[in-house]
Amino acid sequence: MNYKEATEFLYRQLPMFQRKGKAAYKANLINTVLLDNHLGKPHQKFKSIHVAGTNGKGSVSHMLAAIFQTAGYKTGLYTSPHLKSYRERIRVNGEMISEVEVANFVNSNKKIIDEIKPSFFEITVSMAFDYFAKQNVDIAIIEVGLGGRLDSTNIITPILSVITNIGFDHTEFLGNSLKQIATEKAGIIKRGIPVVIGQTQKETSDIFTAKAKENISRIYFADKIFSTAYSMLDLNNKQAFNIEMKGKVLYENLKLDLVGIYQNKNLLTVLQSIEIIKQNFSLTNKAIYSALENSTKLTGIQGRWQIIGNNPMIIADTGHNYDGISEVVNQIKNTAYKRLHIIIGMVNDKNIDSILKLLPQNAKYYFTKASIPRALDENILCNKAKNLGLKGNTFLTVNLALQAAKTNAEENDMIFIGGSTFVVAEIL
Repeated sequence: MNYKEATEFLYRQLPMFQRKGKAAYKANLINTVLLDNHLGKPHQKFKSIHVAGTNGKGSVSHMLAAIFQTAGYKTGLYTSPHLKSYRERIRVNGEMISEVEVANFVNSNKKIIDEIKPSFFEITVSMAFDYFAKQNVDIAIIEVGLGGRLDSTNIITPILSVITNIGFDHTEFLGNSLKQIATEKAGIIKRGIPVVIGQTQKETSDIFTAKAKENISRIYFADKIFSTAYSMLDLNNKQAFNIEMKGKVLYENLKLDLVGIYQNKNLLTVLQSIEIIKQNFSLTNKAIYSALENSTKLTGIQGRWQIIGNNPMIIADTGHNYDGISEVVNQIKNTAYKRLHIIIGMVNDKNIDSILKLLPQNAKYYFTKASIPRALDENILCNKAKNLGLKGNTFLTVNLALQAAKTNAEENDMIFIGGSTFVVAEIL
């Protein structure tokens, strides 16, 4: 099989949560362990940092990878889902895995794949670990796919575990309370391995503290140690921060090229992680400053309050659950525009009504759906939205919705695209 055939094989014949939803979820690590054993246990051949959380884990993973790259370390980065190319999921020093490597992996391991029938995600995680081992990376940043305890990535023993925050997402798998969800995420905490918690939350802090104590793991709540003393957007459209550690300025005028207001929380998580990792790696302030100012270019991160057009301003953001959309709405409120146009599509297993209630009433809506089986029908979305006072029209595809918004918008207007990672993916 060539690359195209290999990826079609992965998409067509194997369960894939991003497309199918619950039917693709495997509540154990059996297949991951079988594949890993077959490959010679590649997960044991490199150091890693494991990053979980409801929101922000992708941004934190990319920022950490950028810092290690800039400091001169060969750095693996595993993230999901992808936006444009399957190869985005597996990178070394920002470069995506080659088409040849993907095809070779599938061809070389097709026999065991046919035999044990692992999921799309299980195969992709195994491919990533195998690739990082063969590339002899110094460090790999591994983003959890779903949950933590039973996620395919959770066979690793990292040098640091990171949990960004806890919110309501994938409740059909992880539980209907923040405590239940936190318990699943806490499953990545390993014995004797330090853990950073990005956001102190009343409902979940005790869960993490107890799990860390059980595992004799030092625990750090980033927002109790670091704080953002000052932030602004500079003339080059980068966020500039003064970061304090226990009341003392530790990073002055630290610039970040990810411009979402919500990134300040992720930044504190990254900086706390770096404080711990400095014991194992040489990470200078010069490398940290340079990496964060250029993280997009270094790691290829996309879809985080990403400006993809001007006059009118067009923004895309992959926030897709209650907390993620809350942050997006907050940033919209802090953005200047004449009229607001919102292109929105969602998947059918989210709490649709609670998310729609967050959205501004003063916008013109373009209800659509991404071209995946999980996508919520645009007419159902439109009717739910109209019941909550949101007005707009339906469009069969994301691109038709964008064309209509561009036609209707004036140069001082703003077009926002979001509601689902897959809607953003089709635009990019």
